[in-house]
Amino acid sequence: MSMAVVGMIAGMALGFAGYFGGFGAFVLVAALGAIGFVVGRVLEGDLDLGDFFRPRDDRRR
Repeated sequence: MSMAVVGMIAGMALGFAGYFGGFGAFVLVAALGAIGFVVGRVLEGDLDLGDFFRPRDDRRR
């Protein structure tokens, strides 16, 4: 099982604690599952968070 899947399952398990709250809990589970998936991809090395924070053009001033 890949780290991305493990991260997604962990996020959903944490969100499942709020399951009994109705639609808000559904949104919570989905959001935490997505966060867990992204964290798993980062830990696996498939996603580099630095790409999100660098400027698009690397021109130096």
